[in-house]
Amino acid sequence: MSDSLQRSAMYERITLPTTGEKITFEAGEPIVPDMPIIPFIRGDGTGVDIWPAAQNVFDAAVAAAYGSQRRIVWLKIYAGDEACDLYGQYQYLPEDTLQAIRDFGIAIKGPLTTPIGGGIRSLNVALRQINDLYACVRPCKYYQGTPSPHKSPEKLDVIVYRENTEDIYLGIEWKQGDERGDRLIKLLNEEFIPATPEHGAKQIRLDSGIGIKPISKFGTQRLVRRAIKHALRLPKEKQQVTLVHKGNIMKYTEGAFRDWGYELATSSEFRSECVTERESWVLSNKEANPDISIEDNARKVEPGYDALTPEKQAEARDEVEAILNGIWETHGNGQWKDKVMVNDRIADSIFQQIQTRPNEYSILATMNLNGDYLSDAAAAVVGGLGMGPGANIGDTCAIFEATHGTAPKHAGLDRINPGSVILSGVMMLEYMGWQEAADLIKKGIGAAISNREVTYDLARMMDPPVEPPLKCSEFAQAIITHFGD
Repeated sequence: MSDSLQRSAMYERITLPTTGEKITFEAGEPIVPDMPIIPFIRGDGTGVDIWPAAQNVFDAAVAAAYGSQRRIVWLKIYAGDEACDLYGQYQYLPEDTLQAIRDFGIAIKGPLTTPIGGGIRSLNVALRQINDLYACVRPCKYYQGTPSPHKSPEKLDVIVYRENTEDIYLGIEWKQGDERGDRLIKLLNEEFIPATPEHGAKQIRLDSGIGIKPISKFGTQRLVRRAIKHALRLPKEKQQVTLVHKGNIMKYTEGAFRDWGYELATSSEFRSECVTERESWVLSNKEANPDISIEDNARKVEPGYDALTPEKQAEARDEVEAILNGIWETHGNGQWKDKVMVNDRIADSIFQQIQTRPNEYSILATMNLNGDYLSDAAAAVVGGLGMGPGANIGDTCAIFEATHGTAPKHAGLDRINPGSVILSGVMMLEYMGWQEAADLIKKGIGAAISNREVTYDLARMMDPPVEPPLKCSEFAQAIITHFGD
């Protein structure tokens, strides 16, 4: 590490390595040297077991893939209970840690405890908000042999892009009986609601707690932008982004999320690379019948066309005409099949479709609350949170993390499944552009599970159950052993 970097990074209790370089960012993407310094937070509870096991896997994969050409230089930083032990009571998230993440750009962490009495609702949420990590990214992919409650879990291979800074995560609410909340209810009931004709005679009950659900165009489009860019890196058959929303009910928040997503996908930024589902219908109708009229094309695209009002029928025809005039040359005659498909689904519908039609989806772009439920449900299909990786990504920083809790009763027993942190490390390596190392770990995990070399959580659900199961450290070693399979 350079002397200038040592001088610029002043920490209270963190010891900087003597080698390695900083990761920098350009246009929202990381520029990674061959010996990057990467801060890690061990994590509370079972973090004491999980992190050493995971680090062994990461180091072995990098060495196997690149020999002496590349190496991660690990920098230990502190959060949660371990931070309080070092920095003092209630110091769950010390400034040292925040500064190190800002300085070095990419970090990885184990599970963290929920603070008691420290004034922070959630360390995970705080880290996301402080660093503007607006994209929570959670892949849900099945590894052969993993026990699952579903008949065909291998059909599900999705990546959830969940907005991390708005919706319920902004946390603006007032409890029932709060004077300020009561004043806001009164203002809404007496002024704003009556002044908005579409709300009719609606009223908020006076004994309500209330919350505000902001969804911005800026927040929506930067999330969808990152989702589309990710789709462009996938194999052609997986290049699809689905906008998940409840816009049929909440038109100006959830519905706007859908509309702003489509607006970005069809803007000049992505026009040559994207096609919407409705556009594909219009184009394929003309491809099947070159002489089809605008009206007949609209009739095929718009359900119940003949029952629509004349105004709505005209809108449908105008939409068809605009699509054909605008993109037939660039997207017609089958060209649209090589584009990223952008579609949308109602939130409750997608919940059942990832179980009944899982192979139809790839990237799911969602607001915060919908993404929270959806990512956990998808993880359950492929084996649970123990096999669920996660990342929180912004334009100048990224933190990769276990998606499960601290499970303190298992701490120090060397028995917990380290899969979530290990797979989060896979995401980190892919984000860094170190795909060869990432692929080795995925191969090792898949082979270990197929070979029934698993920790107790998976072992007890296998048929027949595995006896004895591997320890946490032994599972990590099994993964490394299977790199060559």
